[in-house]
Amino acid sequence: MTSGPGGDRTDDLPAALAEIVADFQEMGENERLQLLLEFSQELPALPARLADHPELMEPVPECQSPIFVTVEVGDGAASAGPAGPADVVRLFFSAPAEAPTTRGFAGILSQGLDGLPAAELLAVPDDVPDRLGLTRAVSPLRLRGMTGMLMRIKRQVREKTAS
Repeated sequence: MTSGPGGDRTDDLPAALAEIVADFQEMGENERLQLLLEFSQELPALPARLADHPELMEPVPECQSPIFVTVEVGDGAASAGPAGPADVVRLFFSAPAEAPTTRGFAGILSQGLDGLPAAELLAVPDDVPDRLGLTRAVSPLRLRGMTGMLMRIKRQVREKTAS
């Protein structure tokens, strides 16, 4: 699918993320909120090596709720998941269950971006939160939080692939 309602593009997104965005674009406002809540319930738990060491994760102060994110690239990431390119990116989020919107955004990014090669993740457009069609359903501050998550993920990937 290359565009949805209002001409929202998905052809410049990785396949998994494009599918998620297209699903949101095809729904009404209330259905989008329900889907966001479903993503909040599907956010993977942290592996013990991170759950026991929160200092290894970066806070996302743009979010109203306490959310933390970290990425692993390359050798560290390969041991965390299925074999793939040497620069595969693994994403990890810590988000409280009491913050379903924030957790939902983290779930979308996790399902849409986890396991991508670094270059493909870095090419993801910054306007993904807007493309979900939630601008009337959630506050601009919450959308800014999702943008903050994406920016921190990209920055961490750039830093880890530069060394």
